[in-house]
Amino acid sequence: MNLKKITVRRSFRFLFAVCLCIVIAFTSSYIYNEKNDTDVSPVLSSFGSRGEEVRSIQKKLKSLGFYGGAVDGIYGTATKNAVTAFQKSCGIKADGIAGPTTLRYLGLSSSSGYTSSDIWLLAKLIAAEARGENYKGQVAVGAVVLNRVSHSSFPDSISGVIYQKGAFDCVTDSNWNISPSDTAKKAATEALNGWDPTGGAIYYYNPRTASNGWIRTRPVLTQIGNHVFCA
Repeated sequence: MNLKKITVRRSFRFLFAVCLCIVIAFTSSYIYNEKNDTDVSPVLSSFGSRGEEVRSIQKKLKSLGFYGGAVDGIYGTATKNAVTAFQKSCGIKADGIAGPTTLRYLGLSSSSGYTSSDIWLLAKLIAAEARGENYKGQVAVGAVVLNRVSHSSFPDSISGVIYQKGAFDCVTDSNWNISPSDTAKKAATEALNGWDPTGGAIYYYNPRTASNGWIRTRPVLTQIGNHVFCA
């Protein structure tokens, strides 16, 4: 056989092998990246998951009265049902999956800075103080609480601000028995996420009913619904 033909054939086989390796590598990389894209989805714990995070979720749900099973780190039917019930109570998507939003409401998200008790308490105050206001007005009341938390003249926690003596009359009257509505919970979340319709207010009052003369001397920032918000 002609030596030149043999060399050409060998070269062709070599090039074919190289191309085949490139195609395989590209395909493998694509599949790997697609898998990784799935792996980094926002879902953190769901049915079938196991581990310490699941154990933490179960322990938290148990303390809140939503879960009665064993804290075994196994995300089974009972855990999924408990997560779903908790999600419904918070007014968030009830899919039984403990993703970032659910973990934040449970107080298990390291970046949230707030516990589920904080969220619930803020929603409870909004329900008692602003249930007759429009949605923006409800968020505004929540924002005032958070502005006080950040202000040096007030306690540095949501519970401290809300239960500060004389701060909110509703905590000592029948309005405090009102359960937060879904709207109040969403308004609390909006405030916690940074929406402040008041422009930084730390006080508010209803000009038709306020009897405190001092509050009327505060610089007015805006009025939303029946409330005047001031600095």
